[in-house]
Amino acid sequence: MLFDDFSRADIPTTGATIACVRGGSGPPLLLLHGYPQTHVMWHKVAPLLVDRFTIVATDLRGYGDSSKPPGGTDHAAYSKRAMAQDQVEVMSHLGFETFAVAGHDRGGRVAHRMALDHPGRVSKLAVLDIVPTHRLYADSTRAFATAYFWWYFLIQPAPLPETMIGGNVRFWLEEKFGKAAPGAIAPEAFTEYLRCYSNPATIHASCEDYRAAASIDLVHDEEDMHKNIECPVLALWGERAPMHRLYDVAATWRERATNVTGKGLPGTHYFAEEIPEMVTAEMRTFFGT
Repeated sequence: MLFDDFSRADIPTTGATIACVRGGSGPPLLLLHGYPQTHVMWHKVAPLLVDRFTIVATDLRGYGDSSKPPGGTDHAAYSKRAMAQDQVEVMSHLGFETFAVAGHDRGGRVAHRMALDHPGRVSKLAVLDIVPTHRLYADSTRAFATAYFWWYFLIQPAPLPETMIGGNVRFWLEEKFGKAAPGAIAPEAFTEYLRCYSNPATIHASCEDYRAAASIDLVHDEEDMHKNIECPVLALWGERAPMHRLYDVAATWRERATNVTGKGLPGTHYFAEEIPEMVTAEMRTFFGT
């Protein structure tokens, strides 16, 4: 309902089947969502970009209507490397060998890994309200643990977080989205998030995503600390979200990329749904040049 003017597809990749929507014309721009969302988080931004870009918005593996493969004993199936590989294969399937990427939250972490593993494929990268995962776990301050407690909750061994969240999924989502500006999360978007997250397999897969971040992703990051992102990077953050209070977001990205611009926007972590016109303007400027 939220993407009626977009075509829909389920695209097989090496390790999953990825649900996506596509619309517009022009240079390809891949949009990746965060936790606990789906491609629906872009429903206010994507229609504003289709006059200039071919928009592809996907559900990350484990989320939404994408498949949910077993994580494995080392959670490797939910490593950002595996999740990035999905997205590269989706874009190849659609005929795009090079493309720009914007990733919010978990999607930004997938996009970060994609830019490292596939530098020839990613022309430009926008990361929304994150700093690199390795930096967060390396610091692991009390302030970070307090503001982002679920980073430590979701990595607990199954089935602890799965059982606790599954006992009242609506409460969990309302707690998460309660930090957004009133009315920002449209009722139809919340309904879709609730539908998807009410699937126990989605709850488990999203926990596997975080478990991978605290284990195999750190191994991959440590192996690549000598690498910098080669393409231009735009870092956006919410001025009413905790990330920029904990880190100088743009400066932190400059430690891992050679060409970074950054800007705070007047919103919370969910600013793509709060101030879509501002987000669209920043993307048009960055990706359109």
